[in-house]
Amino acid sequence: MFIKDYISKDYPVFSGKDSIEEASEAAKEFGYSHVFIVSKGVYLGGLSQPFLEDSPEGTLNSLSIHYERFAIIEDNSILDSIKLFHTFNANVIPVISKEEKYLGYISSEDIFSEFSKYPLYSESGAILTIETNSLHYSMTEISQIVESNNAKIYGIFISAIKEDSIEITLKISNENLSSIDETFERYGYNVVNKHYDDEKEELLKDRFGFFQKFLEI
Repeated sequence: MFIKDYISKDYPVFSGKDSIEEASEAAKEFGYSHVFIVSKGVYLGGLSQPFLEDSPEGTLNSLSIHYERFAIIEDNSILDSIKLFHTFNANVIPVISKEEKYLGYISSEDIFSEFSKYPLYSESGAILTIETNSLHYSMTEISQIVESNNAKIYGIFISAIKEDSIEITLKISNENLSSIDETFERYGYNVVNKHYDDEKEELLKDRFGFFQKFLEI
């Protein structure tokens, strides 16, 4: 899960002496949101393709005050890249060493492709969001509730932190979903959202359907 395992090097980087037009064309050709500028191998910053397109002719040096200083260090986790993609509205992020040497880049496509292999995303199952008092928060208890109902946890994360409560989202297997709901509520958790059909609701629908057919006879 370390960034250094996902570095690509086929996207050109530029020096301050390169033209704005050349950099903009490279970004368009690759379909990337930013270009990156280096000097003697040291990363200086990035410029977005839309900004380059709106800039007058000249060299990248003329835009140095607009360089965006964002990058990720090679020893970071791929999870750390998500905030950068969002904050800078980017689909490509430069990777640097601790000494700020430019090493290559990672793309959002590569990172999301890797995430798609995780059971949280690859396994079919139910999504459940529960809410509890922040002082009552216990991953051990949450796991025990799911597993005591003979279901499996594919992923679990904190989806919201509020002033006096916390929301936790789970991806679980499809076994005994109604029992899991009831157990959480019995233990004082509030089920605020769920993405699956309640077994009891489905049973009522089936019975209502049979009743309608009976009336039609």
